[in-house]
Order: sequence, then structure tokens, then C-alpha cells
Amino acid sequence: MEIIRLIGVYDANGTLRGEMAYWVGARLGRRHCSLCDITHGLFSPKVEWKACQAGLPVPFDTFHLNDQPHHVRAAVSGAAPVVVAETADGIVPLLDPATLDACAGSIDHMVAALERTIAELGLLWPTAQA
Repeated sequence: MEIIRLIGVYDANGTLRGEMAYWVGARLGRRHCSLCDITHGLFSPKVEWKACQAGLPVPFDTFHLNDQPHHVRAAVSGAAPVVVAETADGIVPLLDPATLDACAGSIDHMVAALERTIAELGLLWPTAQA
């Protein structure tokens, strides 16, 4: 199965209220989203994350709990944070909350975990069109 795109779901709501509640909760040690730790700095996406996204062979789109596609929510049973692959056959879960936690905020560790899981599942990156 060829990967069409990657989708990440943050363990936070994307509303202004949700973003503020997460930010304050994270500063007080009451909230944590390991995907947020990987992709974002204190206030905005990391420059390194934007470069990583640009270098992937497929788009890597991110969503929040409240705005994620319904088919993604169903495929992961509402778990978050997660990373999934979208293929022509549907959604394939790749990284679960524990795996993202183990990345310890590192983009490189997440990419390595993605590559391992993609290989283990026999998924394929798209081939370049001539």
C-alpha cells in the first residue's frame, strides 16, 4: 500500500480556548501532548519541523482533537496523540501515544520511528513520476 499522506492528531483542541487551556496546563505540568512537543516550540511550530515536513515525500497534515477527520478518529478509536498514514485502502495507524512519548520531543526520533513502522507494515512511499 502506498502512502498518500501522513496525519498527526494533537491531544488538544484547536479552538482559542482549547489552545489557551493546553498552553497553561502544559506550563503547570497538568497537560502533555508528545506530538506538540515534537512539532512546536513555546508559541509556534519549530523551524526544524517545517523543514522536516517540506522534506517528506508526502504531505504531513496535523489536526486537533476537535477538527480531526472522522475517518481518522474512527481508525484510532479516539486515541491521541497519534500519527497515521492515509492510503488508498484507508487509514493505517503508525505511531501511538506511547511511541510518540518515547520520541522525547525529537523530530529525528519521530522520523526514525515512522520509517521503522512503515517498513514493518510493508507500506510504501510514493514513487517519483518521470
